[in-house]
Amino acid sequence: MTGLRWSRRTTTTIAAELSKLGIAVSPNTVARLLHDMGYSLRVNQKQISTNSSPHRNLQFEYLAELRYRFQRRHLPIVSVDSKKRELVGNFKNPGRRWESAPRCVYDHDFRTDSIGVAIPYGIYDVMENRGALVVGVSHDTSAFAAHAIAHWWHQEGSTRYRGSRQLLILADTGGSNSCRCHAWKTELQSQLANSFALAVTVAHYPTGASKWNPIEHRLFSQISRNWAAEPLDSYDKALKFIRTTTTTTGLKVTARLDTTYYPTGVKVSKQEIEQLSIRQKRVLPKWNYTISPRNVK
Repeated sequence: MTGLRWSRRTTTTIAAELSKLGIAVSPNTVARLLHDMGYSLRVNQKQISTNSSPHRNLQFEYLAELRYRFQRRHLPIVSVDSKKRELVGNFKNPGRRWESAPRCVYDHDFRTDSIGVAIPYGIYDVMENRGALVVGVSHDTSAFAAHAIAHWWHQEGSTRYRGSRQLLILADTGGSNSCRCHAWKTELQSQLANSFALAVTVAHYPTGASKWNPIEHRLFSQISRNWAAEPLDSYDKALKFIRTTTTTTGLKVTARLDTTYYPTGVKVSKQEIEQLSIRQKRVLPKWNYTISPRNVK
């Protein structure tokens, strides 16, 4: 009645039902006829957004305009985000690879059986098609995220974009780089803007639109494909797979391990918030702002 055609029955069951009606047919013939009628085996598709912002389209238009302005002047643009937390040990890793025999791993993913956790925070250079991952071992906090970006700028960005005093960061609205988190802004102020005399412009993707963040499909998906079905039983092994991730379009990735302990629940003082040198944009100010350096000659 709705135009949606479906059946939970297998081709063997359908063939048996038809035989009761006096129609002799094999399951293979049933499958062929179903394909001819427009049927195929399908899975659910995640396409219905339940948490969409009414300003979604406006923000995407502003993001496109912002990226064009930075690209035209050859100013650095990075897409940042945290990748899925991984247990380090002999645990199952999704995916398949050609092997003569299946690899045996633990039957349960217990934290007590692991060496530790790997928390990859990624920085993807949009214009140069270069990726950098900092793998943390404690917690995904705003201090950890800001430190990862600062390390990338010190090691790679400042050399690649020599003389640039501006940086555009594309980020999601949640997580350690949440637009609602004061710590994210104060850490960017101290670790990036003040330390390197950088004007840091941040633009957040709308709620529920994180899959359009370039880092997701240009970097993280490629890393997951590279280490598919490979148990990450050591930090060195995880770093090796990250560093050897490449694509036909020329992607290259660097990686380092950050053993610093980043505590959770750290409160941002009122004084730190007052010392923020932040200018919110006219378009959707909660998602778009620039943090300028302070106390820098």
